[in-house]
Amino acid sequence: MRNFKNTLFYIIVTGGFIWLMYWIIEQGKLLELGKKIVSPTSKDNQWIQFLSSLFHNLKHPLALLLFQIITIVLVARIFGWIFRKIGQPSVIGEIIAGIVLGPSLFGLYFPDMKDALFPLESLGNLKMLSQVGLILFMFVIGMELDLKVLKNKANEAVVISHASIVIPFALGIGLSYYIYDQFAPVGVEFLSFGLFMGIAMSITAFPVLARIVQERGIHKTRLGTIVITCAAADDITAWCLLAAVIAIVKAGSFVSAIYVIGLAILYVLMMLFVVKPFLKRIGDLYGKKDNVKKSVVAIFFLTLIVSAYLTEIIGIHALFGAFMAGAIMPDIAKFRNIFIEKVEDIAVILFLPLFFVFTGLNTNIGLINDPYLWKITGYIILVAVGGKFFGSALAAKFVGQNWRESLTIGALMNTRGLMELVVLNIGFELGVLSPKIFTMMVIMALVTTFMTGPALDIINFIFKTKNDIIPSEIKKDSKFKILISFGNNEKGKSLLRLANSLVKNQQEESNVTAMHLTLSDEMHAYNLEEYEKETFEPIINESKKLDQKITTIFKATGDIESDIADVAQEGQYDLVLVGLGKSIFEGTILGKVLGFTSRIINPDRLLDKFKGKEGLFENSPFDDRTRLIISKTKTPLGILIDKDLYQVQKVFVGLYSIGDVFLIDYAQKLIHNNNAIVTILDNNGHNKNNFTIQNSLVALEEKYPNNFEVFQLNRINKPFLIEQDLVIFSLDTWKKLVDDEVSWLTDVPSVLIIKP
Repeated sequence: MRNFKNTLFYIIVTGGFIWLMYWIIEQGKLLELGKKIVSPTSKDNQWIQFLSSLFHNLKHPLALLLFQIITIVLVARIFGWIFRKIGQPSVIGEIIAGIVLGPSLFGLYFPDMKDALFPLESLGNLKMLSQVGLILFMFVIGMELDLKVLKNKANEAVVISHASIVIPFALGIGLSYYIYDQFAPVGVEFLSFGLFMGIAMSITAFPVLARIVQERGIHKTRLGTIVITCAAADDITAWCLLAAVIAIVKAGSFVSAIYVIGLAILYVLMMLFVVKPFLKRIGDLYGKKDNVKKSVVAIFFLTLIVSAYLTEIIGIHALFGAFMAGAIMPDIAKFRNIFIEKVEDIAVILFLPLFFVFTGLNTNIGLINDPYLWKITGYIILVAVGGKFFGSALAAKFVGQNWRESLTIGALMNTRGLMELVVLNIGFELGVLSPKIFTMMVIMALVTTFMTGPALDIINFIFKTKNDIIPSEIKKDSKFKILISFGNNEKGKSLLRLANSLVKNQQEESNVTAMHLTLSDEMHAYNLEEYEKETFEPIINESKKLDQKITTIFKATGDIESDIADVAQEGQYDLVLVGLGKSIFEGTILGKVLGFTSRIINPDRLLDKFKGKEGLFENSPFDDRTRLIISKTKTPLGILIDKDLYQVQKVFVGLYSIGDVFLIDYAQKLIHNNNAIVTILDNNGHNKNNFTIQNSLVALEEKYPNNFEVFQLNRINKPFLIEQDLVIFSLDTWKKLVDDEVSWLTDVPSVLIIKP
């Protein structure tokens, strides 16, 4: 009755008001009488008007800006992915993407398309958005600085850091003396030109350096701590110097510069002794809560905007204010992490590529069209590397580091990346750097960042060392070794239970290693240790319940799949266990169109059709990570399709061919270590006809008569499968079952797929 009343009300209200609107429109047409109404009279005119309107909409500033953002983000992500795959920081690829979209390549070969995509009148909007992105990014950089590390290693760090600034700064000013006449813009004083050349030579890219340290696995070492500390001190000193240089350049006279610097000092004192205690008080009140109120978030973002505004008004650039606002954030890891998560993704993914393209539009490599100009570019690179690399290395050697550590510090401090581009764009915007010298310096920034990885490899090769995350005792161990690599805690606990069931009664003769790899782009140096502790805490607790000793490995990486394979190979593990990821298409219309209905995907048919010996997928919507792990890992690999695996007491092992005979070894381990009841599938009696399989089964039955049973294929049914805790297949057998679309696969519990 109630549904009928609701339906009747809906019909009356909607129908009545639709009729009312129709009546008003008809009455309104009577008002047109006596007026000249312009409207197309033919279908052709209507079509032309539509096309004209569409073309006009495409040229609208907002539509153009949105199309620019779409193009820039896509190209930046593609180039970033390519460079990450070749072992370089993704920021290099994103910088090159910006150069590619500029006059150096896109504008050179497709000038009309480049002008249509980036017309001159649209660059103002692009510039403002990129500046907003930089303000947000510098806020994150300030928050990522862990000032506590400066207290522990302050003496060594300050010596190395300041040497790595003063030496290249002096060399930069010296170089500017020789190139001022030819390359300085008209009307620019030597002091301004020299100071900007000096500061540009002195910058270190703290974010890129921190990620390289994490990826190399040296963040826990004494060397890693020193490098991070030096970079933090370098960042603070360099940005203070940059603020002073900007003040001098903008002021135009020494007296005005003193006033600007005086205001800047007052601003810094206010931020440190007034604003910081106020923010700390707010952090103490709200930092322990799971969610931060919007009013609190508003306070911190207003602090950021006001700080950036004040430094822009003072004359030391808004970016310094953003950096300062981040640096004085409450020293509560959870609190900072909340704000970083709110800001970083949109700043790095959406806004920073706009800055790279804006930089690329100002970078015209075609201007370096003479051997002499390339020689000058070479001198700039030589001075930059000589001052930063060798200046840092010599200072590190002086304070007591050995030559390997000193050269490593020099190579890392020579990384410039994004921070260099920020300085160069400020100089270009102020008119201190000409287009030619700007392009030369951008090339220098790319070269010095690109060379960091190869330089570290050469140093390690010369000194016969390797940054190894695998404990040496594991490598020397001759025990049965299992490596579990987990992404989330629940999968990690299931993998640990499975590993424990394989070695429970042989712990003296076995080793279990739990490894968590995370993308370095998603990590921050300031909370790395806390993140590692939180990640492994549930796994360690589970290991205590199981009475299972484990070794832990944690690493930030740019290539998770390759690192899993490398660690497995270098550690000489006997078995690697990983969880299977999910498809991004799971449960979507596209997934169903592709033929992967929820009945098959959830998650029983998780490996689609394999092709080739490497076990690669073709035309499959499932996660690329699992595919790559399968193809790259040469160690025996177990892929767990986890359906809440809490125990491994009843196990079903499918033997379909002679290639599956190795599964009997795993069945024996489960029986011996976990007293599991194992049922072996006899594929319609084929196993009896195979001498190798039959002998192995007879030996297993004689040794464990109460834990072993042979099962016929025709007896498999849903009740039997529901009783099992785990089903084990070889990779080739799983391929065959999936290709044949075996109906009973939809009823299986957790599945372990093993690649020998």
